[in-house]
Amino acid sequence: MQDLKFVRKSIKKNTKIVWIETPTNPTLKYPDVQEIAKICKQKGAILVIDNTFMSPVLSNPLKMGADIVMHSMSKYIGGHSDLIGGSLIMNDLDLYNKLYFHVKSMGTIISPFQAWLALRGTKTLQLRVERCTETALKIAKWLEKHPKVDKVLYPGLKSHPHHKIALKSRSNKKYNGGSGMIGFYINGDIKKANKFLSSLKICTLAESLGGVETLIESPALMTHGSVPQAKRIELGIHDNFVRISVGCEAFEDLKKDLGQSFDQI
Repeated sequence: MQDLKFVRKSIKKNTKIVWIETPTNPTLKYPDVQEIAKICKQKGAILVIDNTFMSPVLSNPLKMGADIVMHSMSKYIGGHSDLIGGSLIMNDLDLYNKLYFHVKSMGTIISPFQAWLALRGTKTLQLRVERCTETALKIAKWLEKHPKVDKVLYPGLKSHPHHKIALKSRSNKKYNGGSGMIGFYINGDIKKANKFLSSLKICTLAESLGGVETLIESPALMTHGSVPQAKRIELGIHDNFVRISVGCEAFEDLKKDLGQSFDQI
């Protein structure tokens, strides 16, 4: 999606939807939303953006030309790892009515209690996301200098290849272009990665993201374990790749926990 000529060429006459993530899961590649939106408008395709990783606090793709923005409300919007729900947000009333008709017809409507949990989460959404993002940048900078880390993937770092695009996509200039999500490659094989993950005491080894607790995982074995190995490698999801969803804990506590776990390898 970083190759705009390829994007333009790939949209055929029968293409209805172009779907992108801001950023991608789990390797945190950041597409140029504004430019892709222009192409979609010219080609007559609907641009749908999964903005779960950035949350509404950090990025508003509707203002950049997206037609539909999707959020997994189980993540940052809920914020407490106790909610299952999703949302589609749009500015086009006709498009909204068409989609809502199908939601009502099929009965795929969120339950009242899940809706209450989502609304509860929105009350602290900005506070949590700001805290997670500030801490994530500190951790990413620390990881970049750690001798047992080969490479850090974080759009908020100047070293990230799409840092300038991420900055352009911010809804608020005080943010760094990243979120609470970090990816990095441990210096070693899968055994060292597993040893590192199993030695953590504060960070919880688990899938999902966006909660108040810091969650850490091995995408090759967990969230993306069903992806064929050759495809994983092509995407950059190697066995020594680790994904962190930084929570609301103190930076020094997380740094100490990650540090002691690195010491085990």
